[in-house]
Amino acid sequence: MKEKVVLAYSGGLDTTAIIPWLKENFDYEIICVCVDCGQAEELDGLEERAKSSGASRLYIENVIDEFCEEFVLPCVQAGAVYENKYLLGTSMARPLIAKKLVEVARKEGASAICHGATGKGNDQIRFELGIKALAPDLKIIAPWRSDKWHMDSRESEIAYCKAHGIDLPFSADRSYSRDRNLWHISHEGLELEDPSNEPDFEHLLVLGTTPEKAPDTGEYVTMAFEKGIPVSVNGISMKTSDVIRALNTLGGRHGIGIVDIVENRVVGMKSRGVYETPGGTILMEAHKQLEELILDRDTFSMKKEIGSRFASLVYEGKWFTPLREAQQAFIEKTQQYVTGEVKFKLYKGNIIKAGTASPYSLYNESIASFTTGDLYDHHDAEGFINLFGLSCKVRAMKMQAARPSGETGEQASVL
Repeated sequence: MKEKVVLAYSGGLDTTAIIPWLKENFDYEIICVCVDCGQAEELDGLEERAKSSGASRLYIENVIDEFCEEFVLPCVQAGAVYENKYLLGTSMARPLIAKKLVEVARKEGASAICHGATGKGNDQIRFELGIKALAPDLKIIAPWRSDKWHMDSRESEIAYCKAHGIDLPFSADRSYSRDRNLWHISHEGLELEDPSNEPDFEHLLVLGTTPEKAPDTGEYVTMAFEKGIPVSVNGISMKTSDVIRALNTLGGRHGIGIVDIVENRVVGMKSRGVYETPGGTILMEAHKQLEELILDRDTFSMKKEIGSRFASLVYEGKWFTPLREAQQAFIEKTQQYVTGEVKFKLYKGNIIKAGTASPYSLYNESIASFTTGDLYDHHDAEGFINLFGLSCKVRAMKMQAARPSGETGEQASVL
């Protein structure tokens, strides 16, 4: 019997070309695995395409709910945003895809896993770190890093497939490199490769419209959370995946969540892309609005720091690590009282606060109001300021005593 290889299969040009390439160079039996994280119509016709290209079998693994509940939600609760802009849409999905590839490889008795990520990108790291963590004994094949891979463009891949008798629904016309799941869709290539070019949004956008073309009237939305988990939109109870679907529709209509980024890849280069994350942007903002009402100052500060580190960890493909588990344990503890309702207005790319309420709110009107209340005595602030600023005052006194006669404080600091 032939050895088996499990191929991470999207049905796109790259992974379609890899099937005959694997047969030609390794003589494997090829088991294709498409992990459905919410790619929608991109899954149409996959089985026929995979088998006609030479695969013996195609698994389509629907993991949408697992993706949303086990991978997306921890990042939302962490407030994990890479380099202040990227909401980690691709990054969050890769460890789950790696997990499913390993599961199928074990089921099929495969000796290797193959992926179509290039040698320039982040995905090769994310896939391979996941596979190494879950199945260190399995061989990993990365065609784009192989000396046997001689294709370097869409045109050459199309020609290779045609030479092997594979009919393709692809062409070499203008198309972006895209990655889609329920959380987002990313766009790279074409005019985006030059950061000085404005994106061609008319050609580019898939999930929504630009703010300029959004409705001239805003739309109010109400969301409810229980222990950091979104449970309803506009009064309708929903599981997490349906919350994201509903918010995608609302956000797409109002031009929410379109970002143009030049980011720092793990491999050291900068890359430019446009990301559409309409529902995710709303969900992250709504959760943030509720947290700022509930978390105390020190916890809020520490959580912000952990969230930034969590984002980098996820971006770098280190999901299956003790550090991720430890950081997530801290984050989950902070969500114990993140329960309440958030109301906001969507208007031309903006998410505008319209009121937040929680039974665990730390906001106390008697203390915060300009009207003097029973819980706060203005005179108490004097002693606090004296102690809080004591080190500043002592240093200034010492500097003043040591300063040569006639020299100003500004001259002393410069010297």
